[in-house]
Amino acid sequence: MLMITEALLYAATLPLTGKPCRKFIRYSVNLWSRAGRCAADWAEHEEMSRKAILAAAADLRQKRTAVVLGSGLLRDVPIEVLARDFDTVVLVDLVHLASVRLWLSAKFYRNVRLIERDLSGYDELAAGREPEPLGFLRGVPYLDFVVSANLLSQIGRGVKRRHEAEAGRMPEDTVERLITAHLTGLAGLPCSNCLVTDIAYAVIDRNGKTHEEADLLHGVLPPPAKAAWTWPVVPLGEESNDYRIEHKVIAGWRSGYDRRQYLVAADIHSEPRSPR
Repeated sequence: MLMITEALLYAATLPLTGKPCRKFIRYSVNLWSRAGRCAADWAEHEEMSRKAILAAAADLRQKRTAVVLGSGLLRDVPIEVLARDFDTVVLVDLVHLASVRLWLSAKFYRNVRLIERDLSGYDELAAGREPEPLGFLRGVPYLDFVVSANLLSQIGRGVKRRHEAEAGRMPEDTVERLITAHLTGLAGLPCSNCLVTDIAYAVIDRNGKTHEEADLLHGVLPPPAKAAWTWPVVPLGEESNDYRIEHKVIAGWRSGYDRRQYLVAADIHSEPRSPR
């Protein structure tokens, strides 16, 4: 039954998605499926993400336009509050599933806009230009708030796969440069913003022994965190009864008035660091 539902969701999303982004629909459907199966295990992570975003937006002087980068399934985004408090909310992602579109329509969120966009900056770098994946935000009128919602490590993973598949075509430090470009883009915004991202993962057996760890930001240091928690991305039994996979997640935010401090914190750092 689940496979039929996934197939229907894929089919419904396909005509709603631009051709350049259609290859990503399968990933979005798989994420939707796993999110449903792991709802109980993911609930705390989703709640912590929503709380971080709300905390970041709490003291805004104006609430005209908010942009959510990596809006995904909206499970980790407090869309109800954002749509209520802001004049306009712009959701940006590679794919907006038909189920998400239907839910938004049912809620009559007339001030919510959907944009399909590759936020990695890969094509700019491939063309020999300095990547500015968030440069388009300069053209958003009355921008008061930007959220990067559990997106940064996804950019890293996607870029790494593409870079490996096109070996020799791109600079060796492509992954690090594009992760840095995202952080630099956030730091350069004149408005308040919030970064929620997983930074490391660990594979842990049923006895609690860690067998593998990795840095999801590839040595690039994120800005200082104001909150941190563990996300059981793959609970015991989801892929195997022998192990689980946990991600460490951080959240940080800053107002448009402490931009200088944030710029220093988000400066380029590429020395190796141990997953935390």
